[in-house]
Amino acid sequence: MTERKTFPHFGTDAIHAGQDPDQWNFKAVVPPISLSTTFKQDFPGDESKYVYSRSANPTRNVLEACIAKLENAKHCLCYSSGLAATTNVTHLLTGGDHIISSDDVYGGTNRYFRRVAMEFAKVELTFVDITDLSSIRDAIKPSTKLIWIETPTNPMMKLADIESIVKVARESGQDIIVAVDNTFATPYNQRPLDLGADLVMHSLTKYMNGHSDAVMGCVAVNDPKLHERLRFLQNAMGAIPSAFDSYLVNRGLKTLHVRMERHERNAMAVSQFLEKHPRVARVHYPGLASHPQHELAKRQMRGFGGMLSFVINGGKKEADIFLKNLKIFCLAESLGGFESLAELPAVMTHASVPDAQRQKLGISDGLVRLSVGLEDAEDLIDDLKQSLEAAFKTD
Repeated sequence: MTERKTFPHFGTDAIHAGQDPDQWNFKAVVPPISLSTTFKQDFPGDESKYVYSRSANPTRNVLEACIAKLENAKHCLCYSSGLAATTNVTHLLTGGDHIISSDDVYGGTNRYFRRVAMEFAKVELTFVDITDLSSIRDAIKPSTKLIWIETPTNPMMKLADIESIVKVARESGQDIIVAVDNTFATPYNQRPLDLGADLVMHSLTKYMNGHSDAVMGCVAVNDPKLHERLRFLQNAMGAIPSAFDSYLVNRGLKTLHVRMERHERNAMAVSQFLEKHPRVARVHYPGLASHPQHELAKRQMRGFGGMLSFVINGGKKEADIFLKNLKIFCLAESLGGFESLAELPAVMTHASVPDAQRQKLGISDGLVRLSVGLEDAEDLIDDLKQSLEAAFKTD
């Protein structure tokens, strides 16, 4: 693997941004967990920084400051889940407004846009192949207010050219928010705001926390008016994380740069093994030269991350046997923790996506998604090898 060119000072910022001990009277090096829901006011109507923990909390504020620094953003807002963050962003729109979304997108986002935003908020929705700039350009209407991008996408690992999509949005002459779900890449590998995006979103549950023990989301922005609108919605809608979960994610960020390097190293080894295996039809990983957008990945990202998917020969029967025989990889949803996970998107994370759309995207019964963890690469490869053998035993 070639030496990566990291964002300057990333590890230092992850450890120190927002963490200054002098902000606490007792100068704690590790920010405390502020569990209080309410704060003393010096006089009636005192507009102090802290009044009620839904509006602001010291532990959450520390986390938001750190994430903003890592995304090279001026502002960050944290929410109780990734979907809560998506919901708050969608509430920037009104009935009749139009969303353009990646067609290959997290199943929960697909479900929320189709079954909630369209049905209850009365927004319009168009799914497009985000790799095709002409399809985005053709989908823009006078009512288009939001372009929602995942890159890499979940689970097909397609890439969106962020700078080019932003250019298409700006050339329309309309006030269109370009939002990027950066969950798979993390700011260690990709900074969408630097590429012109208006808003970056994360499921912090995943790599940013990295320990599979907290559910949370966030949004980071630069524009002060957009931040003001989102901050109002964060408080008014109330989908905020607990102080304890904020502490956990803040702790997780301290090792993000170290973890992401190991995730990528292991994912590269695993993808190279799978690509050569006779029982594997295709491997989707942007770090492979065979990935159709490998050059874009090298240009847009500082690293390729720890997520990949592959198509096992046969179909659901072989995929089921393969997944049941894994010993180190755990059959489970979610991703981005220190442990390696495997799942079958068609019946798990993307089961809520209509079958016709799944088939069009290539989310077949034989598509397996892997979140490659921090174990020894040799052990992970041995686990995949024995499980693939088990799936194709003839006796």
